[in-house]
Amino acid sequence: MKKIKYIYIVLAAIIFTSCVNDLEVTPIDPDSNNATTVFSTEEGTKGALAKIYASFAYNGQGAGEQEIQGIREDFSNFLRQYFVLQECTTEESIVAWDDQTIKNFHWHTWQANDVFNEAVYSRLFFSVALANEFLRNVDNSPVSEEDKALFVAEARFLRAFAYYIAVDFYGNIPIIDEEASLSDLPVQATRAEVFSFVETELTEIESALAAPQANEYGRVDRVAAWMLLGKLYLNAEVFVGEDRYSDALNYTNQVISSSYSLDPVYENVFRADNNTSPEIIFPLVYNGIHSQSHGTTFLVHASSGGGLDVANVRGVGGSGWGGFRAVKELPEKFGLAAGDFTLAAPLADIPDSRALFYFNSNDAWEWNVENVGTFTEGIGVYKFSNLNSDGSQPEYYNPDFVSTDFPMFRLADAYLMYAEIFLRGGGGDANTATGYINDLRERAYGDVSGNISNADLTLDFLLDERARELYWEAQRRTDLIRFGKYSSGSYVWEWKGNSQAGAGFDDYRALFPIPAAQLTANPNLEQNNGYSN
Repeated sequence: MKKIKYIYIVLAAIIFTSCVNDLEVTPIDPDSNNATTVFSTEEGTKGALAKIYASFAYNGQGAGEQEIQGIREDFSNFLRQYFVLQECTTEESIVAWDDQTIKNFHWHTWQANDVFNEAVYSRLFFSVALANEFLRNVDNSPVSEEDKALFVAEARFLRAFAYYIAVDFYGNIPIIDEEASLSDLPVQATRAEVFSFVETELTEIESALAAPQANEYGRVDRVAAWMLLGKLYLNAEVFVGEDRYSDALNYTNQVISSSYSLDPVYENVFRADNNTSPEIIFPLVYNGIHSQSHGTTFLVHASSGGGLDVANVRGVGGSGWGGFRAVKELPEKFGLAAGDFTLAAPLADIPDSRALFYFNSNDAWEWNVENVGTFTEGIGVYKFSNLNSDGSQPEYYNPDFVSTDFPMFRLADAYLMYAEIFLRGGGGDANTATGYINDLRERAYGDVSGNISNADLTLDFLLDERARELYWEAQRRTDLIRFGKYSSGSYVWEWKGNSQAGAGFDDYRALFPIPAAQLTANPNLEQNNGYSN
């Protein structure tokens, strides 16, 4: 059993709930679950740390005990809504369902009262609140000073990770740390101040985190901090208008030089035994028996249907939820067209093994999406599976809940980051950049037939290559913004801008709105430009 999952089982000892308006964490049962009790033992302290990790992966303590209110429990999962905001706003995913306002993300018509946007905002600050509660109380724990320093560094990393996503999504937001007052409403900070906070937190803790791959699986090490710093600096021009590419190169080189290595088989990174992959730096951990939730369970079930052999390809029960698929612009980046799929071979069969697509024109599938609400209009994606790399069922198999971990950070992304930093003038050299891209393409093709030359390596090529390597890994919206393509009318996909042919939309939507309920609860907050309250 994956080690971190032993930790997650301990969570029953530290049931917290969050009041996200003032970001105060309050124990449900003050007699048995208050901070004095929780932090009085090593087990409770480790469980409190695990609770912060779990806030990114799970709905809550169990069925019917969700942590974010005002939204259906399975929709309250952080990864599920993070995927919607990062992927459904791009060419990589579109949803057929009619749940509340979910289609608005692909249409780029969301508003400040959107329930899914509010769920993400609340989730992020719930994680911040848990980290702050941990940092306020850990000094009272009997754990060794060595473990205490490590636990503190991990809690600060997770808080910085939440703030990295928040500064990307929302820009100007409150900075709340363990010293903040629990009685005063927080004050809104500028995007530059939040950027600086994340930067300072990560640089201060990097040496206190575990050495590369020296921590329990599922817990971060210093490579995760290097990766997050690399991403922060890579996006600095968008976030704060500063060129920090040389800093991004420094940390990206450290990631690449660490002990992590590429998984020999691309598809294995997304299988139920991907806890054995040497490539994954920071996973969100799932177990179909002991830690059931709607993270990768959502990714597998919601993208299944339309005649796909769900049991043998996805490793789950039923016939699929028929929700999420891609629009044609994604498989076209692999050179695929509708005629490349047949009834006998509905799965993509091309030299690039990353093309994990399903399409069957003989089974009512249509390449173009005329009706967004019809799942079989578009192209199926079967990237994630609840089966092991050898096709067998995982030890903790459950046809309803998936045991596959989500690779939040993995080494292949660092290779792509190096190439981009080089192209943007941040340092490095052409041969190394092209070499890293070819390492990924040789894995994908199984030989050198897909290799490129230095002259082929351009920013336009790299944006497409990031899609080919990282689709459905909650990266695309951030990438498109950084490359200047997100709202552009010259780079379109089906239903972008609420047009079947694709159209540009207002630039202000590069940020999501501060949720209307947050503005009502806290008069210190101001709405992002372009949105009404």
